[in-house]
Amino acid sequence: MLWKSLEFTINEGQKVKVIEIPVLEDDSTYHFMVRVRLERFIKTILSEKEPKQIYSFKEYLRTVLKWPDYCKVVKTDILKNNA
Repeated sequence: MLWKSLEFTINEGQKVKVIEIPVLEDDSTYHFMVRVRLERFIKTILSEKEPKQIYSFKEYLRTVLKWPDYCKVVKTDILKNNA
């Protein structure tokens, strides 16, 4: 499983970093669901008065998804041709 992170600055100049965002293929059945959850997660961060500096999207998914769906989203596949 590949993971990415997202760093942005809010209006007050504070940097916020969201880590552990799963990278899914476009044809994955969970791609749309993860994208919508990420957008909702970022909106909740922006609406907070004093956000933290680092958030884990993986931990957020663990709380909002059903366990079988969570396991399918974060499953670890062996990468082909990995050097």
